[in-house]
Amino acid sequence: MGFPDRIERTVELAHRPEVVWRALTTAEGLRSWLGDRAAIDLRPGGRAEVVWTGGEASGDTSGDTSRDASGDTSGDASGDTTAEIRVERVEEARVLGFTWRVDGVAREDPRRTYVDFTLEPTPTGTRLHLVESGFAQLSDDDHRAGYASHSDGWTHELGELVAYLDAA
Repeated sequence: MGFPDRIERTVELAHRPEVVWRALTTAEGLRSWLGDRAAIDLRPGGRAEVVWTGGEASGDTSGDTSRDASGDTSGDASGDTTAEIRVERVEEARVLGFTWRVDGVAREDPRRTYVDFTLEPTPTGTRLHLVESGFAQLSDDDHRAGYASHSDGWTHELGELVAYLDAA
């Protein structure tokens, strides 16, 4: 296909990998930077959930409050949006991989993107590398909406992660 399949971001963090790992893999950590509520069963095959309350997902810059940063459109009557996540890979304080729904794709559609966080120790803290892939499986319209939303969403959410870690 003639459009990008992956989003990549690298962030230098002034925190040890163990500290960054807790922000990525605990309910407390996730709700401090990614959503308003979170739950996670940290094991391959485990389920996780991130909820943005009040109808506005923090990574959604489109003004359409029916979508969150993951592209999940499972909002409820209160306006909350929920990202349903399946944990795929766990290497303690090093790699977290998961899949989640693609923007605008029906709930029963099996297509998901794969998100991989890799933590690398550095002399000053941690290099966090994020890759989200799987966008090439989408139709042109779904790709256009999903890729843009996730690309903007990760820029915002990783900024929130930095702010959370730096304030701790």
